Amino acid sequence: MALAPFDALRAHGQALSFGGPWLETVCSISNHRLRHCPHGDFPRWRAALERLPRDEPCAELDRAAPRFGRPTGQTEDVTEALMALHPWRKGPLEIHGVSIDSEWRSDWKWARLEPLVELGGKRVLDIGCGNGYYGWRMIAAGADLVVGIDPTWVYVMQWLACRQASGDLANFVLPLGTEDLPSQPMAGDVAFDTAFSMGVLYHRRKPLRHLRRVRTLLKPGGELVLETLILPDDRSDEVLQPEGRYARMRNVWAIPGRERLLAWVAEAGFEGAAIVDVTPTSTDEQRSTDWMRFESLDKALDPDEPGVTVEGHPAPRRAVVIARALER
Repeated sequence: MALAPFDALRAHGQALSFGGPWLETVCSISNHRLRHCPHGDFPRWRAALERLPRDEPCAELDRAAPRFGRPTGQTEDVTEALMALHPWRKGPLEIHGVSIDSEWRSDWKWARLEPLVELGGKRVLDIGCGNGYYGWRMIAAGADLVVGIDPTWVYVMQWLACRQASGDLANFVLPLGTEDLPSQPMAGDVAFDTAFSMGVLYHRRKPLRHLRRVRTLLKPGGELVLETLILPDDRSDEVLQPEGRYARMRNVWAIPGRERLLAWVAEAGFEGAAIVDVTPTSTDEQRSTDWMRFESLDKALDPDEPGVTVEGHPAPRRAVVIARALER
C-alpha cells in the first residue's frame, strides 16, 4: 500500500491550476496522517490491502455499483480481504468481481440527486464523504476533481482499496474533518465550484458554523448541495434537539423544520436556497447486510409505529437543499 497517495491529488490540482497553497497543505497533512495512523486496526487494514490483486487497474464508474479491477478467480481471498475492512456503509460497489452490498443503497440517493446538479468540469468538495462512493459517481457525471474529507479511518482504507484497483482517477478521500482544513482563504480559481454536505449537519453542535465554514470553501456563485434530516411539515419552524440518542444515533444535535433549515442556509451566506427533495428513509434503503453486520434502521424504529423512532421522535426524513454562495 502506497503511503503517500495524496501526492496524486497535488498533481491533479496542479494540472487544473487549482488549490494552490491550500491544496498543498491538505495533501501534506493527509500523507502525514496516513504514514502515522494511530488506529489500532491500521496494521490489519493495511495487510488486507496488500492481499488484494495488483493487476492492471481499470474502473467502470457510471453504474449503480461502480466496478474496480477485474475478476481474478480468487474470489474467496478477495472477499476475505475486503471483509477485513468492515463495515461497508456506502455502496454498492464491485471490487475484483466481488459485490459489496453496503448498508446504504447509496445509488438510490444518487439517482435522486444526479438530475438536480450539473457537475461537468467542476471542482467538487464532498464533506463527510465516507468511502468515496458519491465521488466516483461525480467523476462519472463529469466532475474534473472530487476532494472528499472524512476522519473515519476505515472509510479511507475502503477508498484505498477502490483506488488500488482503479488507478489514478480524480476522486480522493482525505482523513480530515472540516476543523482540520487550513484557515487560509480560498478565492477565484482555487475555490471549489460545488460543495456537498450530506448526512453531516445534524452531527454538528453548531450547524450554522458548519454552513458558514462550507461557504468559505466555495467561490462566489458556487453551489451548495446540502442533505440532512428534517422534521415533518407541520413542524416547519421548529428545531428538535434530542436528549440522548435519535434513532439510536449518538451526536445528533439539531434537526430543523423546513423553514428553519432554509433560514440557516440564508444566514450562513447563501442565496436562492430551495428544498428540492424530501424522502423518508426506508428500511429497504438502509439496512444490515453481510457487509455491515451492526444494527441498522429497522432496530431504530418503533416496531408498533414505524413512523416514530424508538425514542419517540419522528422517523428519519432527509431533505436536499440547493443554494448559491454569496460574495464573502
